[in-house]
Amino acid sequence: MTPSGPPSDTSLVRLLAGWLPRQRWFGGKDGPIDDLSIATATTLLPGDPGLHHLVLDIRQNRTTDHYQLLLGVRRDLPEQLGPAAIGLLNGREHGITGYVYDAVNDPELTRPLLALMAAERTVGPLIFRRAPGTGIRTNLDGAPSPAEQSNTSLIFGDAYICKLFRRLSPGVNPDLEVNLALSREGCEQIPAVHGWIEQEPDAAGGEPVTLALLSEFLHSATDGWQLALTSVRDWFAQPCPPGSPTAFTAHDAAAVGGDFAAEAERLGAATAAVHRDLAAAFGVTRAPPELLREIVFAMNEQLDQVSAAVPQLRPHAHAIREVFDEVAAEAAPLPFQRVHGDYHLGQVLRTDHGWVLLDFEGEPARTPAERRAPAHPLRDVAGMLRSFEYAARFLLAGEGDLPPGTADVLELRAQAWAERNRAAFCAGYAAAGGPDPAVHAALVRAFEFDKAVYEIRYEARNRPSWLPVPLRSLARLAG
Repeated sequence: MTPSGPPSDTSLVRLLAGWLPRQRWFGGKDGPIDDLSIATATTLLPGDPGLHHLVLDIRQNRTTDHYQLLLGVRRDLPEQLGPAAIGLLNGREHGITGYVYDAVNDPELTRPLLALMAAERTVGPLIFRRAPGTGIRTNLDGAPSPAEQSNTSLIFGDAYICKLFRRLSPGVNPDLEVNLALSREGCEQIPAVHGWIEQEPDAAGGEPVTLALLSEFLHSATDGWQLALTSVRDWFAQPCPPGSPTAFTAHDAAAVGGDFAAEAERLGAATAAVHRDLAAAFGVTRAPPELLREIVFAMNEQLDQVSAAVPQLRPHAHAIREVFDEVAAEAAPLPFQRVHGDYHLGQVLRTDHGWVLLDFEGEPARTPAERRAPAHPLRDVAGMLRSFEYAARFLLAGEGDLPPGTADVLELRAQAWAERNRAAFCAGYAAAGGPDPAVHAALVRAFEFDKAVYEIRYEARNRPSWLPVPLRSLARLAG
């Protein structure tokens, strides 16, 4: 199919414009779509069913974002694909007619992706790559992961996981770039890369655009977030310690059968190991004080923007700004390097051999340049410390159903759990050679506050029901 864009009033565009805002991975749900057009359309599998790759240009608030979609087409849509339906296209556009749907839900249409990567095919503007020295099995069907993500991951049996980057960024995606670099360093804390898909540069040149990343699927691994929540549930279910019905300490939390502190310490050590490999792969620069002041300025700008949009943040803004200003006033040269950039318990897996780090794409709301920019490694540490706060309070999000007084007791328990695991993580990180968070307490605190403000903006836009989680922990940190 020849890449081209149809007029903006075609029925396929109308179907897509009505379907897109309902998708979890669509980042523009906070405003109307001003214009939608199809930038490229490529046939990967003709016939019935057919598979087409689309790149969509979405214009909102004078900004154009690019999304990719694997579009399935069938004359008759099976019942099991009903939830994936986009609509019925009566006319013929780009050679497409019939029922159109999100093809990631159709195993018959996901298997060809493996064959294309294994053969290193080029189809129109799409280039399918296989990692050097690897083989790809082509007899597996892909099924979407049920995890809620800003991208879509397809799981192929017990062998591979393929992450489709729904919202496209210019150039090589940091997740691919970092994983390939860490693989060359022999890093043991990441899954192996098997292949990827990219789109050739446009006529203006530049780098290829990364569309997907195929990695080893760690089928026996357990998600760090789920492990942490299990520990929190066990802790919340414990009886009160004798003589003190409301006071709970980190020492009390250690008595729980599902205590997470040992794993938190091992996770800290794994984080330090990945930071060492990132430094070896990408180098370390000495950032001057002026750069740190510029970073603090950006932190204050984000604080102003989010405070204006989310009134619940405003009571804490002064305390947060004081911490930012303290770091700017005491700015000194610091080592900067590539980091994870969006580090939390949902980005790590516990395997039989230890912790593995995933998803080096960076924060979804950051620009491509911000995601790739070197930073102080304690930014990642602060992100994980925020994640412990999240895990500790996530189960309290529905506290309106609790008996009077119970919420206060559980908040004290949440504080104790978070304090214990934060301390264990920092101890493991420092013991494994990472910069000691205790020595850089003000910097870590500033990074934590900046991450909390980012979280509040993200939850307000995408998951309003989660907004009390970062607000509750922020109230404690800023107190």
